[in-house]
Amino acid sequence: MRTLAVIPARLGATRLPRKPLRLLAGLPLVVRVWQRVRDMDIADRCVIATDSQEVADAAMSHGAEAVMTSPDHPSGTHRVAEVARHPDFTNYDVLVNIQGDEPFISRGALTGAVRMVTAGNFPLGTAAVPASARVLGDPGVVKVVAGEDGRAMYFSRAPIPFLRDAEDADLQRAHVRQHIGVYAYGRDALMQWISLPESPLERIERLEQLRPLAAGIAIGVSIVDEPVRPGIDTEADLELANHEWTTFSSLMTG
Repeated sequence: MRTLAVIPARLGATRLPRKPLRLLAGLPLVVRVWQRVRDMDIADRCVIATDSQEVADAAMSHGAEAVMTSPDHPSGTHRVAEVARHPDFTNYDVLVNIQGDEPFISRGALTGAVRMVTAGNFPLGTAAVPASARVLGDPGVVKVVAGEDGRAMYFSRAPIPFLRDAEDADLQRAHVRQHIGVYAYGRDALMQWISLPESPLERIERLEQLRPLAAGIAIGVSIVDEPVRPGIDTEADLELANHEWTTFSSLMTG
């Protein structure tokens, strides 16, 4: 199955203005993400999908492939779907969505999400990591509960699984999973996803993956035992990422 990795990169972020072009260790952030995905060799091809000619020019000047897409997409999934319909990319069976602010994305998360689809078990794939019970109270951390077969049962900003009786605290801790926002789509499932109307659950939680889940499209969750490094959303995040980049890069290449 041929796999295309797509990095959506919208220029109009508000928390960190001009985010794709902000510098991480001397290069635009979106280029660092592209380098990370390229170096993992998990896809046959990797492209940056953007609504900005400035982003496209910056990406191509550093050797990346860029595709111009509509500025009106409501989500990264819709932007990936536009790329999938492009004549140059219709022969890819699996599409992978990697957020353009995730330069520290782990190999395990990406390969795990892709494997959910390429193994033939699920039309959609994503990843999660075992997490401390401390994340349960943080609405900024998305949690997921999956069945024994790996199928996602629900994603939420709320504390799931909820602990009713204190005597089951150890059992709860063993089942806390933090969702990693990477998605692999079989082509048909991707097109079905974007054809669906917004789900009430999606709107309530502000989680796009609840749209296909509510419609009965199975999402496989690969549990990856790797450290989670946050994406870059703020000036403080970018400053910290620049501080950590040299150490991270040496670990990845050492």
